[in-house]
Amino acid sequence: MFLQTRNFPKLILFFHGYSLHFSLFFYIMKKVTMNSNEKRTQKGAPMATLQDIADRLNISKGTVSKALNGAPDISETLQKTVLETAVEMGYTKIRRQKAAEKKLCILIENVDYKESHQFGYEILLGFRQLAEPAGYTVDIVDTTEKLQKSTPYDVFMLQNQYLGAFVVGFSLNDPWMKDFQTSRTPTVLYDNYIIANPNMAYVGIDNNEGMELAVSHLKKLGHKKIGYLSSALGSHIMQIRHKAFFHALKQNGLKSDPTYAGSSYYITQCMEKHLPRLLDLGITSIVCSHDLIANAAMIQCQQLGYKVPDEISIIGFDDLPICAYTSPPLTTIRQERIQLGKSAYYALDSLMNQVSIGTLLLHAKLIERGSTGEVPQTNNNIKRTGD
Repeated sequence: MFLQTRNFPKLILFFHGYSLHFSLFFYIMKKVTMNSNEKRTQKGAPMATLQDIADRLNISKGTVSKALNGAPDISETLQKTVLETAVEMGYTKIRRQKAAEKKLCILIENVDYKESHQFGYEILLGFRQLAEPAGYTVDIVDTTEKLQKSTPYDVFMLQNQYLGAFVVGFSLNDPWMKDFQTSRTPTVLYDNYIIANPNMAYVGIDNNEGMELAVSHLKKLGHKKIGYLSSALGSHIMQIRHKAFFHALKQNGLKSDPTYAGSSYYITQCMEKHLPRLLDLGITSIVCSHDLIANAAMIQCQQLGYKVPDEISIIGFDDLPICAYTSPPLTTIRQERIQLGKSAYYALDSLMNQVSIGTLLLHAKLIERGSTGEVPQTNNNIKRTGD
């Protein structure tokens, strides 16, 4: 539907005497949108039918139908061929429109989500809080590289009759990231961005704003030599935060030196290789790409004989539940994860209704706790354990 009056109760109450007119307006707009969609279909290539697929594969229309519905007497090979042909010919949209059950999926990889203290838990919860009351069944699919290599994305979605997907935790090297570039399936990606595909949307927080909040907070405390520790730059979001950090340094008139940053795939490697180097450079504060690195950095600094925040200040990113219980409690940049999940549903619902949202970003928020303090008067006499 284009718009539903139940989504606008305050609007109709405000114009109490005109509620009937608004209902009529929404009805007309729905019809106009439907007619517009029909015209676009008529102007473009004709939509494929079961018979078109049958003719292409030289099989019966009934066989095509059974293959699309997963009938047990159809071989996996034939079903795969029918599904791939259906996707190629643009049958996916018709198939989903006729689906009796409204199904969405959350495709998740590299993110823990099953316990309330884990990063992905509230993101998925926020999505489901809006999707399920709207009548959708939401499947959470743990996605593997093996699955992505064996089945094209649109084929997977058609095979399982999913109307759309929310994708969480994918890296730039995942096979389906390439499929997303040409996919016809409404899809929302958390912290990943696909260029020039109107069926794809990106949701997240404003990382530039987040890094600006972190750096300006440290600058107000007197810090001028600010370092950065990060996970490996193999994901879109790690690259964005890395760039945002250096942009924030420049915006605040601080030295932007590449040697002030370090990134590694493993947190332990980051602590062993990059943290001591930054400390030797006289860094007085460190911004981290996420809270787990920040917590590890605090522990490592304390083991090396540094007092946090008296001798070194540390800021995380994300505001995981553990941040309030670290020693000291971690200053960080908060992502409102339930709101992110809800935003993902808003974006996906828009895509499924032909509103081509590209990017939806929430504001970041600085959470001040005990891991940041004023810059020490001098750190020349600070020695690490073992020096």
